[in-house]
Amino acid sequence: MTELHDTLLTFDTHIDIPWPDQADAWSLNTDRKVDVRKCDQGKLRSVCLAAYIPQGPRDEAGHEEAWHRVQAMLKVINALGGHQDGLSANICRTAEDVRSAFRAGALAIVPAIENGHALGGVPSRIGQLAAEYGVRYLTLTHNGHNALADAAIPRKDLNDVTELHGGLSELGRETIREMNRHGVLVDVSHTAKSTMMQASELSTTPVFASHSCVRSLCDHPRNLDDEQLDRLKETDGLIQITAMGSFLRKGGGGTVEDLARHVAYVAERIGVRHVGVSSDFDGGGGIPGWQDATQTPAVTEALRNVGFGADELAAIWGGNMLRLMEKAEQASISA
Repeated sequence: MTELHDTLLTFDTHIDIPWPDQADAWSLNTDRKVDVRKCDQGKLRSVCLAAYIPQGPRDEAGHEEAWHRVQAMLKVINALGGHQDGLSANICRTAEDVRSAFRAGALAIVPAIENGHALGGVPSRIGQLAAEYGVRYLTLTHNGHNALADAAIPRKDLNDVTELHGGLSELGRETIREMNRHGVLVDVSHTAKSTMMQASELSTTPVFASHSCVRSLCDHPRNLDDEQLDRLKETDGLIQITAMGSFLRKGGGGTVEDLARHVAYVAERIGVRHVGVSSDFDGGGGIPGWQDATQTPAVTEALRNVGFGADELAAIWGGNMLRLMEKAEQASISA
């Protein structure tokens, strides 16, 4: 099993970074679940590091604060590339960059943003962030509605009603058009079902859920139901099953075996082409069997135990996400 895992281009599509920055991603014995050395130990080859922007007030001050924070966080992510003590990390802007890093034995780092609130209400800023910092996906919402779209979990402390926009706002639609134009993938994790369904219809490239699970197996508002899974199949999209215990098993306590069970459900319903895995490490993720990057081989073992072969594992672990990245790249070139 270890030999098989070592050959895979493993790609975890959603990891947070500590904030304020601890400047220790290359250090020994960090408190992080993911750092350069832990990735090397667990043969986790590629990671999407997300600049997480908490949902704040949807006013000028709240938007300005979010805009400044996302730029600061993306600068930190971009500064993680380098070479120390025989280990390398490359900031990757394309699918081929990720493959090249894998061939070179370097950790591939792909910048991303969690929460469209980061744009400060200005859709055109996604082009700036893609060009300056290599952002490859934007999660439309976090918990709480923003100016772009409705979230799966409204925030009472922000005076949210059940629905604010009925899915996407016009600003959200404009943002998706800008994302398509600049090759930035649309991430529908955290969004309301109405938002997800509308985004998948509007986007000219497939949408994906970077860190969600299956609602038929665990009835949690952050999970996708069967109709949403079917829409992903229709649009060639993707769901990345994530290592959050409360999303994997009702009442919490989900394990790496439960994660594999969710992956198997998606593969059976809509095809292995439409499923992958993510951890949400350093953002609340971590389950028995996969508590940090060093334990990544256990995921491969759990997936093998539910019947996936080598080619299927290659698709689940990275091939599917790279396909979506390439589709977004191609669409931006022809835009």
